[in-house]
Amino acid sequence: MRSKLQKFTEYASSLLPHETAYLLSVETFEDEDRRDILLKIDAYCKKLNGTHDYDERIDKRKYSHLKNWMESRLSAVDVDERFEWMADLEKKIMTDSIQMSEEKQLLKEIKNYEAPGFYFIRLYELVKVYRHFLLIRMRYSDHQLVQDFLFNNETAYQKSIQINEKLHEATYDIVQHYSGQSEESLQWEHWLKEVFYDDDLDGHLRYMAFIRLAFIKFNYQKFNELLEPLDYLDKQFSKGAYYSKRILSNYYNTRVMLHSKFGEYQKAMFYGYLSIRNKTHDYILYVNNLCAVLLRLKKNEDALELMKLASGEMKTTKNFHNRIGFVSFYVEALNKNKLYKNAENYAETYLKAFEKEILQYRWHLFFSVFFEALLYRNQYGKIFRLERKYKLLERDKSYQSKANYLPTIPWYIEIAKYISGQNNNKQLLAYFDNELKTIRESANPSRLENLISNVKEVLPSELAGLKL
Repeated sequence: MRSKLQKFTEYASSLLPHETAYLLSVETFEDEDRRDILLKIDAYCKKLNGTHDYDERIDKRKYSHLKNWMESRLSAVDVDERFEWMADLEKKIMTDSIQMSEEKQLLKEIKNYEAPGFYFIRLYELVKVYRHFLLIRMRYSDHQLVQDFLFNNETAYQKSIQINEKLHEATYDIVQHYSGQSEESLQWEHWLKEVFYDDDLDGHLRYMAFIRLAFIKFNYQKFNELLEPLDYLDKQFSKGAYYSKRILSNYYNTRVMLHSKFGEYQKAMFYGYLSIRNKTHDYILYVNNLCAVLLRLKKNEDALELMKLASGEMKTTKNFHNRIGFVSFYVEALNKNKLYKNAENYAETYLKAFEKEILQYRWHLFFSVFFEALLYRNQYGKIFRLERKYKLLERDKSYQSKANYLPTIPWYIEIAKYISGQNNNKQLLAYFDNELKTIRESANPSRLENLISNVKEVLPSELAGLKL
């Protein structure tokens, strides 16, 4: 059956739960077969390891017609497709190559426009370009329609432009805070929430506000406060609002991070696999987050297989924050599969090739997993040399202001010192006792528990019973 319906099965496999929820909400099939097939697809989307099981007795043409219907319905509400349509139209207007049928569609959009659209700013600027095109050709009637649209929506446009600029200011402060270069970004929280819930604004501004609001919530560990906006988006997606595969993948990834913070790793894994069902610009970021979840669930083989499958995509991304994150999780996946020599070699090779980028971006994560591999390999001298060369303990002190900080590197160095005879049992126990008193007050309990688990695994046998 799969061979007969291969294209249909491949398409159905790419669909997401919110897509099928929307399709079910708008279907008016008289044919029960088509409805049953759509229900089966919906059931598949909601399962982690679902299988496609279609009735072989149903006419194959029904599958083809259903596929066309689903594609058409989703395309009609896809905000990114609409953006591409506007970008293409602007190019054609600027080059005097727009066709009559395309003009007719644009004029219809202007006449029937209901605020707010998702990409309102983009539409407004497209109409401004079109106004020039019309007037020079003395098309007075169409020009008047366009002029009225611009006049009636000018206040909304100016407001949107101001908010867009202010969003950039907020983004700068939020990212600076995340990277430890600024003390605060909480001052933007209330304003971002207002933007997100403002029904008079276009969807793009509102979703950008949500992303930045989520960033703040994670930075300040105010995880519970993300549930309400996520539930709001969940309902909007099911109605076909804010829809594109890119946006859905981003939403699922936010769910991954949130459920991980709550220690709900099964839920996080479910959303993680949804986030990578379709490859978007941020695919490697989503793979990294899913890998972290799989490792927490001790699905070590699955994690390593995931990273191997995504390694080709990693080599083409220009985002070094995500790229170094990927390398770090790959090394960790190798560690968890007891491939310590492979982990050491992989990290060492990457450090030689991208030393500058590692130090600029995710050095803390990279050296944490690299040191873990070196401890398993009894390469204590190499740990000390790397610490001296890159001044990692000094870097670590400046890194402590970050919300997600854990003393992984100092702890691993102290263990290396103990095993190599630079300190004794009593000194090591006192060190950990003091560290835990300090870190327990500020660290995320789940992440600290994971670090303690990793530390216990690399401790020598005589300290196997150490209580941390």
